[in-house]
Amino acid sequence: MKAEYINSFYNASKDVFKLMLDLEVKRGEVAVVEGLTPSKDANIILGITGDFKGTVSFSFTEEMALEIVRIMSGMEMDEIDVFVSSALGEVTNIISGHATTNLSEHGYICDITPPQVMVGEYKSISMANEKALIMPMETNIGEFEVAVFVPTK
Repeated sequence: MKAEYINSFYNASKDVFKLMLDLEVKRGEVAVVEGLTPSKDANIILGITGDFKGTVSFSFTEEMALEIVRIMSGMEMDEIDVFVSSALGEVTNIISGHATTNLSEHGYICDITPPQVMVGEYKSISMANEKALIMPMETNIGEFEVAVFVPTK
């Protein structure tokens, strides 16, 4: 798998978190995982179409998800409801849009599908027959993970 795949999502996450939330993002060590990937309380999944075909997931703890929405809206939330899910979907949609723009600078013409938000305690997420690059990221309000699933075929 090529470095520009994961770097595009890291740079986009870093830029969007700084611009929208005034948060710095630090990247952890990237790992390649085959099969099941870990998940958290709020998981947002987007498809990528075009030259780069795959899936991206963003996984947040409930505490971080609620804090992101508090920073964005100024409202205190106590659970991941429809409003919080929608806000998280929009943040990850913006990140993914920026990432596809970054990918275009490497010659990949691609687009994203609308985000799907899964809320609850899932042990893992599976994208059949695919490997994933898992990138943990840290902010001062918590840690989250981005997984870029690339078909092995």
